[in-house]
Amino acid sequence: MNIYTTPSRITITCHKRITPYLEREIKELGFTVNESFVTGVHLRGTINDCIKLNLNLRCASQVLYSLFAFEAHDADAVYQQLHGHPWETILPDPGYFSITSNVSNDTINNSMFANLRVKDAIIDRLRETKGTRPSTGPELTGAVIHLFWKNDNAEIFIDTSGDSLARHGYRKIPGRAPMLESLAAATIYATQWNRVSPFVNPMCGSGTLAIEAAMIATNRRPGLARTNFAFMHLLGYDESIYRKEDALLESQIVDVRGLRIIATDSDKWAIENAKKNAIAAGVAGLIEFAICDFADTEIPSIPGVFYVNPEYGERLGDVRELETTYGRIGDFMKNKCGGYWGYVFTGNLELAKKIGLKAKRRIEFYTSTIDCRLLEYELYSGTREGRSVRQ
Repeated sequence: MNIYTTPSRITITCHKRITPYLEREIKELGFTVNESFVTGVHLRGTINDCIKLNLNLRCASQVLYSLFAFEAHDADAVYQQLHGHPWETILPDPGYFSITSNVSNDTINNSMFANLRVKDAIIDRLRETKGTRPSTGPELTGAVIHLFWKNDNAEIFIDTSGDSLARHGYRKIPGRAPMLESLAAATIYATQWNRVSPFVNPMCGSGTLAIEAAMIATNRRPGLARTNFAFMHLLGYDESIYRKEDALLESQIVDVRGLRIIATDSDKWAIENAKKNAIAAGVAGLIEFAICDFADTEIPSIPGVFYVNPEYGERLGDVRELETTYGRIGDFMKNKCGGYWGYVFTGNLELAKKIGLKAKRRIEFYTSTIDCRLLEYELYSGTREGRSVRQ
């Protein structure tokens, strides 16, 4: 089996509630999604296809290429199945690999034990066939083998990503309670923004939303900021294929004339950190940063999107003070953002009531384990014509 040219099932994982946006990305890349589920999608492709997917996807976490599926009642059965697989054709010598897993089996009360049996099987196989023992460890800097095991059904994957794709690599200074990059991208996809009209982001914190907006508008892909993927550490890896896909990322960047992305925060250190993150992402010249109260944020006359992610009392902020803040957000949108689409991302629906406007949509998301909503407000300004709409 040549993993670079033989199609197999590819499972692409993501965080809960962003599967629809991941599926949209995959289809735009020319792939066919065979099945969607709560935390990802299934399709078919080769390891070479996985290279393209890893470089381009904003909403994904891991890209997993299936080697084989089997029945396993206990960890010994897992060992036997893996010991019989020709790992000497997949893992280089010398080399380094890691084991990850998603295990739900009655005989296992610690997933690390399952990982150990997988590691032992691979090492024993390589020792017997090649007389060498590769290095292993928890750092996802080399090849990665993933075990999915639920009840008696198990499947072994090559994790072609390594470190999670959900982190896009540019955020060197995260700030307080930052939004995960893949979630930020998904929430922007969920808006009515057409990628050419203004994108206004008060309370920007470390700048994740503004940076993701700039990257989406100019078609800058996350792979531009990353130099190491797990697929690079497989036997037979052809660097020229990666170089070709990487070159495409550069050639696909577009210049959006007149694009205005405005990011403000009352904390000067947040703005300084956001600027540094924007520089790392290659979009510093596309974002207008300012230190000010959100109510002093410039709202361009051309309608676009107003998007704010205020504190919501779960991790940051005093709830009583936040009630006033949410009320001011509602007043600002009503009085200053006519013609815009307004968005408030929050994990506190009681506070959201203080906005005082009726949301047109309440789009469900999670941030970590917090049940959140992206609230959409259609902010009329005399006429509904000339509105910013999604392309």
